[in-house]
Amino acid sequence: MEEASIGIRIRLSGMMLLQYMMFAVWWVPLAAYLKNMGVSATYQAWILSVMPLGCLVSPVICMVADRHFASEKVLTILNLGCAVFFFLGARQTTPEWMFVVLLLGMCFYMPTWSLTNAIAMANYPSEMFPQIRVFGSIGWVASAVFSLIAATSLFDKVIDGTAIPLYCGAGVALAAALLNLTLPNTPPPAKGKAASVIDALGLRALTLLKDRNFALFIVISLLSMIPFTLYFSLGSQFFESQGFQQVTATMNLGQLVEIFLMFVVPLALMRFGVKWTMAGGLAALAIRYFALWGGVAADQVFLYYIAILVHGLIFGFFYVSGQVYVDQKAPPEIRAQAQGLIVLICFGTGMLIGTFVSVRLIERFTTGGVSNWNPVFVIMALVSAALVAALSVLFRNDVKQAA
Repeated sequence: MEEASIGIRIRLSGMMLLQYMMFAVWWVPLAAYLKNMGVSATYQAWILSVMPLGCLVSPVICMVADRHFASEKVLTILNLGCAVFFFLGARQTTPEWMFVVLLLGMCFYMPTWSLTNAIAMANYPSEMFPQIRVFGSIGWVASAVFSLIAATSLFDKVIDGTAIPLYCGAGVALAAALLNLTLPNTPPPAKGKAASVIDALGLRALTLLKDRNFALFIVISLLSMIPFTLYFSLGSQFFESQGFQQVTATMNLGQLVEIFLMFVVPLALMRFGVKWTMAGGLAALAIRYFALWGGVAADQVFLYYIAILVHGLIFGFFYVSGQVYVDQKAPPEIRAQAQGLIVLICFGTGMLIGTFVSVRLIERFTTGGVSNWNPVFVIMALVSAALVAALSVLFRNDVKQAA
């Protein structure tokens, strides 16, 4: 039994690693690639919105899968679809078709975040899930290592800002599909239950918005995605403009730190409570943009690295702690829907708004093809600081602290 458990854990860990690596290897440098293609700001915004758009449709796909098919089989089909569309995306030369192909690819990819979590927790003790999920962060970092190896050994050139990362993503997706064939059988957990789009989208959890504190949390989470998305989706464009050669590897230093900080989040929640832990995450978001502004204004490269390294604090302390708050706040019968709601709010609606706002803001301060990043970063720093103040003053720690 112990030997079987170790084997299952290895396969589940490999599943997580490949699932996040296949996305990170091309998403991180995508903005730089679009810039090199000469894509207009409008099309750039739409292409960088394929992730939140895919997130908006993924609950419906997962709802159908949960009721009719084994999860590992659905995951295999989705990864094969990712391999096809990432490959086709690398071959597109017009922004219109790039958007269409990558949107289809993300409609296949985004449901895999829920499916991999479900497969892992169905086949291994749920209390040990963080030990499996951390391999997703390792996979994100592995994409940076791969970009370095590809630049020095495989292609003998820097691949960031080219179509090569999309080809790499297709290759990793194919490898993930093959690995999925070895995963333990995970039957549909809701087979025979009536399908409801309202439940899939977590809309029943909207009743929680009657609570002023929860509504405030939702609004702050939504607004926080505007500064978060500027870095997440458009950071490669900025770093390439500053002369960085290995953009993917450089930005993924933040995910490397995140691996270790994820283990600190439970300790912070016990010591400071959910309110001040989340406030610390938003404060790190403000620090990121003050550091980027200072780096540009004073030409101090080390400040860029501060902005990169605080990523784990931002993601772990605010977004992961926010999921803990939702879990504690929601009644058991709608707890899963509430988690789906916060994902849709942040990585669906919030990231979609954040992408268009960020692209337009950069365009507003771009002249002759050269962007003036100073006002962009100042605005985002002030927005982040305002959110810290709002959370600190208006939010009440109204849930029982987890043991």
